[in-house]
Amino acid sequence: MNKRPREDSGMQRPRKSPYGVVKVEDDAGETKTFKFRVLLPNGTSLELKLSELGNEMPIEEFVGVVKREYFNVVKQRRSLEPKRAINWKYQDLYFTDVHAKKMRIKVNFQDFMPNMWHFLWLHDGSAEPDAYEEMWDLTPDTDLLKELPDDYTFETALADLIDNSLQALWSNSKLERRLIRYDIAIVELHTDRITIFDTGPGMDGTDGNLVKWGKMGASLHRAARGQAIGGKPPYLMPFFGMFGYGGPVATMCLGRHAIVSSKTKNCNKVFTLHLEREALVSSSHSESCWKTKGGIRDPLEDEKEKSPHGSFMKVEIFEPKMKTMDIKHLQFKLKDIYFPYIQHIDSPHGPEFKTWDNLQVNGEDLVGIQGGEVATTYLHSCNGPNFILQLHFSISQGTSSMLGQSQKVFLEANARLKCVYFPIVKGEELIQKIIDELEADGCGIRESYESFSRVSVRRLGRLLPDARWPLLPFMEPKQKVGEKAQILKRCCSRVKCLIDTDSGFNPTPNKTDLAHHHPYTKALKNFGNRAPDNEKDVQIKMFRDGKELTLAQLEKQYSDWISEMHVQYDEEIDGGLDQATLVVVSSAIKKLGISSDVVRVHEKIEWKGTCWAAGQKIKVLKGACPGCHKNNVFATLEYIILQGLPGDACVKFRLRKNPYFVNFPLIWPLGLPEDRGCQLLVENGDRTIDVRDSISLPIRVIDSGKCFPVDDTEWKNKLHTYCQKLPSSIDLLSHIDLHDLEIDGGLPADVVQAGDAPPENIVAVIRPKAFNPENSSKRLDQKFIVRDSRDMSLEVNFRAGGKDVGRHVHVYSVRIPPSSRKGLHGLYIFPLKSKRPDLFQKAGFYALSFSLNGSRDVRFEHTVQVQAAANVGSWKISPKQDPMYTVRVGSCFEPLSIACYDRYNNSILFTSVPKLIVKLVSNNAVLAEVRTTKVDVTADKLTVKLKGIVVKSSKLDDIRPTYEATLSISTPDEAFSVAFPCRVVPGNPQRMTAHPRKLKMQLIPGHIVEELALEVFDEYGNHAKEDEKILVSVDGFSFQDGSSILHDGEATYCVKKVDANGFVDLSNTLTVSKGYGKDVLLSATFQEKVIFRLEFQTEKREIRTASKVFKSCEAGSQLENIVFEVVNPEAFRHGRCTIRSVPLPDKKGIFSFSAAHSRYPELNLDIEVHVENTLQENYAEIGNHEDEGNPILSPQNSCQGNLLTLPHSPAPKVPEWVNSSFSPQSLSRYVLPVSYSPSLKTPKLERTNSRNENSDISPIQELEDDLTDCGMRWIDRRRNIEMLNNRRSLIMQHISDLQASTDLDLRNALSTCAKELIQKQIESRSQSASAVICRFHEVPFESRPQDILGIVALLGTVESIELSRILAQYLGEDQMRAIVCKNYAAAHCLETNTLHELATKLGKSVSGGYLALCLEDIRPITSKPSSDPQELLPLQMPTLPNGYVPQGFVGHAVNMINIEASYLQWRTKSGHGLRETLFYRLFGKLQVYKNKDCMMTAQSCIKNGAVSLDGGVMRGNGLVTLGHWEPDILFPVKGKGLTPQSLKSLRMMERKKRELIELNQQIDEENKSYERDIEKLAMSGDRYNSYMSQNGSSSAARRSLHK
Repeated sequence: MNKRPREDSGMQRPRKSPYGVVKVEDDAGETKTFKFRVLLPNGTSLELKLSELGNEMPIEEFVGVVKREYFNVVKQRRSLEPKRAINWKYQDLYFTDVHAKKMRIKVNFQDFMPNMWHFLWLHDGSAEPDAYEEMWDLTPDTDLLKELPDDYTFETALADLIDNSLQALWSNSKLERRLIRYDIAIVELHTDRITIFDTGPGMDGTDGNLVKWGKMGASLHRAARGQAIGGKPPYLMPFFGMFGYGGPVATMCLGRHAIVSSKTKNCNKVFTLHLEREALVSSSHSESCWKTKGGIRDPLEDEKEKSPHGSFMKVEIFEPKMKTMDIKHLQFKLKDIYFPYIQHIDSPHGPEFKTWDNLQVNGEDLVGIQGGEVATTYLHSCNGPNFILQLHFSISQGTSSMLGQSQKVFLEANARLKCVYFPIVKGEELIQKIIDELEADGCGIRESYESFSRVSVRRLGRLLPDARWPLLPFMEPKQKVGEKAQILKRCCSRVKCLIDTDSGFNPTPNKTDLAHHHPYTKALKNFGNRAPDNEKDVQIKMFRDGKELTLAQLEKQYSDWISEMHVQYDEEIDGGLDQATLVVVSSAIKKLGISSDVVRVHEKIEWKGTCWAAGQKIKVLKGACPGCHKNNVFATLEYIILQGLPGDACVKFRLRKNPYFVNFPLIWPLGLPEDRGCQLLVENGDRTIDVRDSISLPIRVIDSGKCFPVDDTEWKNKLHTYCQKLPSSIDLLSHIDLHDLEIDGGLPADVVQAGDAPPENIVAVIRPKAFNPENSSKRLDQKFIVRDSRDMSLEVNFRAGGKDVGRHVHVYSVRIPPSSRKGLHGLYIFPLKSKRPDLFQKAGFYALSFSLNGSRDVRFEHTVQVQAAANVGSWKISPKQDPMYTVRVGSCFEPLSIACYDRYNNSILFTSVPKLIVKLVSNNAVLAEVRTTKVDVTADKLTVKLKGIVVKSSKLDDIRPTYEATLSISTPDEAFSVAFPCRVVPGNPQRMTAHPRKLKMQLIPGHIVEELALEVFDEYGNHAKEDEKILVSVDGFSFQDGSSILHDGEATYCVKKVDANGFVDLSNTLTVSKGYGKDVLLSATFQEKVIFRLEFQTEKREIRTASKVFKSCEAGSQLENIVFEVVNPEAFRHGRCTIRSVPLPDKKGIFSFSAAHSRYPELNLDIEVHVENTLQENYAEIGNHEDEGNPILSPQNSCQGNLLTLPHSPAPKVPEWVNSSFSPQSLSRYVLPVSYSPSLKTPKLERTNSRNENSDISPIQELEDDLTDCGMRWIDRRRNIEMLNNRRSLIMQHISDLQASTDLDLRNALSTCAKELIQKQIESRSQSASAVICRFHEVPFESRPQDILGIVALLGTVESIELSRILAQYLGEDQMRAIVCKNYAAAHCLETNTLHELATKLGKSVSGGYLALCLEDIRPITSKPSSDPQELLPLQMPTLPNGYVPQGFVGHAVNMINIEASYLQWRTKSGHGLRETLFYRLFGKLQVYKNKDCMMTAQSCIKNGAVSLDGGVMRGNGLVTLGHWEPDILFPVKGKGLTPQSLKSLRMMERKKRELIELNQQIDEENKSYERDIEKLAMSGDRYNSYMSQNGSSSAARRSLHK
């Protein structure tokens, strides 16, 4: 059960609104609630229910209440369609009511009735909308939805709306116009609208009155139903309302949507209600809420004219289901339904009473319409008295309450039964005459005399169209046998009963019949029979002329009335002029409409003074009866049939169509032989009649004057004329005949060549039997061309085999009527060339078959043989390969077959073995020529066989990666050729080349081989195919990329695939695992065959000391500051290590020790020292400190020169010292440097202090040690900087070599100018929207976004890298990577769905924001689009004050962009291209200059910014960008594409550039540390000099002690 509160419910529970509820009590203590529907200026509406204290409210407060409620409603509705904003701050914001009263200061509640709905309009200065959303709540009740009709027809649905109008008019006063119109503006049966208009009281918006029309169950019309019970027949009180849904449901059954407009006399406005069929259907759910649009407008002028008193109701139905309609049929139907109201017949109020002024349909008043079943029935009824009964039905109170829950049964009901007699007049039944007239009028009745409805029902004067009942039980004859019973039976069938009921009877939901299961309906249908036990609850009283009757009295009086009517009004035929033959009626005769079991057959009869006899020749005019619709019929009268026994004569003629005169003037025989006529037979002793092909002619045809006898002369003339026109054969006219008729065409030849044009026209004629084909002079004589109205058909069939061999293939067929030319009729002109100009192109046999429709014997067939054309058109490979044939280079093709065809694809024989040239080509370039080919012609000479085709080519790299090429087979003069698409892939890998070739320079133990690629070739020098598997074996290396590795002894194996460029890339994959000077091995194997082997050694290094020879040393002394170096064979030092002291033994002898590298033990050195007992001086006394040197041995050491001094290495220039008495050169003998090695970690050895902790350390010793450490660090830093500078020089040289080794295309693409490289740069921005869009070509076409054009950087090209670089810098990377969409909808879809779906399909994710450019929303530079897609924009050249163009001006940036070829034809809806929209939006009038100087000179004429090719950008407002820029994302430079080797070189240069940047940063850090070391060395030197100058004597004493 629907628990949703009804809109008009008086039981409202008070609920607190967001702004509070305050109750107001009147004098009686009742709460007043004011209900408003507020219509807002943006087309929305809302409902307010207020219980306010006081009688008025300030307008500002009331606006605030409406505003808060509006935003609450917006949140709840969540409408998908954005509405325009309401100007709540409008200065003159005010409300109006239905009387146009303006409320600007306050709202006076005393002007409104409480507890009723009122309309208010809010005005904010904007235009008023045409309709308001959710203005009306039409939510139906659940119980009513179960009763909706499901069998509405157009007429019944329209009648339901008329019922509403008629009931509305009933309340009009006599002074008010009563009008229902269905014409022009009322019922306009156009292709898209039906309009219904009435002048009833109308409805307005007060308290939801108009809702009651559109809301199912809300109508109050059914409440008046009880008032229509009783009264005087025919109960003309149109209270038709039953269910409360007739209006909306009938409207939606008529069309898709409707607008209901209504106005009352008390309101100046017209309220409108919008109905939608889909919304009505969806509201059938119990919880659905059906709110619909509405509106308010002023009445139209024609509405005022039609309703002078000012009220009306108009229903406009759009998109009607019935696009076309029979207006006359509709008029008849409506007149039948409302006949008592239209004609005012039998009105209880007298003939002067009028229910309405007029009812019109398409401009015709139904009062003046002649026709319709009811009017025709009234017209043909006899003038005798009618049999009228008055019935009163009643039911007990208890039974009514029990049944009324579901059947709505009233306690009483009334009905009037009026029986009308329709006699037979002059042998013709008037009911049959009614049926014939209705059929002639096109009323659509399909009943016969026997099935014609004998009972019709009206409820409240309205006809129920489907209530077409048989005779009621009391109307059926009670006698079953005897002649009188038969007469009474026929007479009862001439009675029709018209039943008028009041509203006590219930109709069906669609008001087309009485409710079948209603107790009153059952009692009425069973009236005359004794009621069964289950229907005895209904009591029936019957009255005639005011007297109550019993059932027996009723039956007697009805039987007497039937007999009286028969005697007085029936006029029948008794018999014929001859003796009748009684014939038993069989089932075959029943179909002629004969109802009796016995008929009398006569051969002569007199009818209305004319004698008709069997064998008489007659003529029946066209349209006289069924079977004579098209033409006059000449026939022979055979028999006259009378139904029943004498005194029961219903006459029918039996005629046999004459075999010569049937269907005159058609020119084909009916084929009715003599034995197919009507015959009398005797079967089993009973006589019967076999009608066969004879037709039945009703006697009324004679009465109408459409059947009359013909004399012998006319009969013979028609017979002769007919014989002349009997069709015999079909003949085709020659081109000579057609020339005389001025018709292009002729008869096609028997044999033609392929490609010959068919005749323009082929003309066929039908020849009579008397035509002689040899008499050519009579070919165009009308006597020998039959004039027939039937169509002729042409069908063309094709057979590829012999003339009578092979399967027929339908080619063409056409059917045409006859025509005439130059007074000659009966010509069938078949247009052939204009319809099928290519008819004779395929070789074979064409059968042209002509046939006359409806005649099996009149046929003709002409055969045309089409032979192949003599000239060769083309060669073709047979059969076609699918998929593409694939073969390895050097392998043999399968045998190929070549067939020869003419230009129409017909096979031609080879006359000899042709000489052929076979080549493999691609893009007009020859990849290989094949010389060893065997060519043979097959035995049937239809094909040429080619065997032994072997392609050997070294140019397959030109067609990689698809390897698609074409095998071209042609004659030497290339007159004929054929192309065989194929895929020639490289052969098996045979050899490899390593890159770079100087690989061993990189082989340092522990290092990763950064650059190593093995280039793989096949036998012919082609790069190997991608994904070929190569087994790579190494010894002395280890794999670092996580590959599947196998070990076999010391060797290591790994399977690698060939990449797209034909390389096995091992860069950053191998690590040197062996030590210095070791043998290493790299080899590759394919299919167990070694195709590459490379043996080499790792770099050789050794350890040495800075001294060449160790001399004798004093026993007990120690070796100090021993320097070890790691050097390569070229004596380049890679590391140094200083051992501070090595103690010597106290005894004389040879002392030996070893030095080894901690990581690489193979680097070691054995040293021997001769230990002597005697001391030797190590150095001479130096007189001053400046000349003093630093001994290698300790002061106790007496050995001199036992370790040679170290050689100096080249070093960077060192700045001079400020103190001239102390320079770095003077400190060289104190410094023991420790070098920096970038490749080896030099072990740090701490200096060992030879003195114990308690020894007295002199200050000079500490200063000397500090000075030594600073000097060693300074020298180490200087050499480190030197090595870094050398390394930077090598990298820069490498980049220069790569640039010099590439061609012009690579140098132009050096700054990422190729489209492929730019696309990769964009894709490198992982997790970005532009990276996903760049790859959407990888997505299947049906899944690609159709409204996304691409990325800005990829939609155009430029002519130079300088221009590409500066334009990219001007836009910035965000705009260069912006996504270009067609419109805002595409951008929104991209954000919500498309982008993430693409990313998911590509295995990516998107994060961060991005820019999108919507082309349809960009304002183009001009309103008129350009016709040329590459046309430049008409921008004015910049000029200096002197009138000249600035020097160095190159052009405008927008005109220097070349549109990408695939987007040249793209246009917006207004016809503008990318240059006028996208690039003008990005660059505007940006100017381009040659250099910065030219740009700065032209400042006075630069208004929208400028750029220069050498890096300058002037953006306006004082902002200038200078310098050299290297943006990553650029516009592609127009030029050639890059080769795979060029792309590899570019990637190598990019890596080197990144390495150079890191190296420059490292050099900067080392230079800063170098400066700090110089400062520390200077400070240490200052301290040492200061100390020596102050304590020189102590130093001298110490030196003497050493001596």
